Amino acid sequence: MVIHFEYEKKQVMSALRYHFISRPEIKTLLIIVNLFTILSAVLFYMHKIQPLSFVLFSVLWFILLITFWTVLPLSVYRRAHTFQDHFSMEFNEKGLVLQTEKGSVAWAWEDLSTFLETPFFFHLYFNSRSFFLVPKNAFADFEVLQEARALLKRKILKSGT
Repeated sequence: MVIHFEYEKKQVMSALRYHFISRPEIKTLLIIVNLFTILSAVLFYMHKIQPLSFVLFSVLWFILLITFWTVLPLSVYRRAHTFQDHFSMEFNEKGLVLQTEKGSVAWAWEDLSTFLETPFFFHLYFNSRSFFLVPKNAFADFEVLQEARALLKRKILKSGT
């Protein structure tokens, strides 16, 4: 099966946010900062700490939220020329073939470590930090999308969560 696509900025930003926030180290960092912020709010309410401590953790939480929600996805989007190209992608039993007007690249299924499905994309991971986004709206209809999903599940052994 062959699909043709280009990227929509709003959907890519959503996919990049999902990627960053789903990283284990970022999840851990966000949990720790949230716990300290809640703890500082409780201690501030009980008059055990000064308002500055509560404000400091609140500002830290806000900065992290802005960074992971806006700054990181926007910087990746602006730096990657990939999101400006028009693509054709062929799915077959041997792997994937991606083509642009600049050239083509083929990946065997063994080159992919895992995949993740989000509302707008299939995230095809080569390793924990390198991935390619395949828009779900590029598929002609629901049956073709289901066929691609089944092929990905069959050929890529581990499915991300």
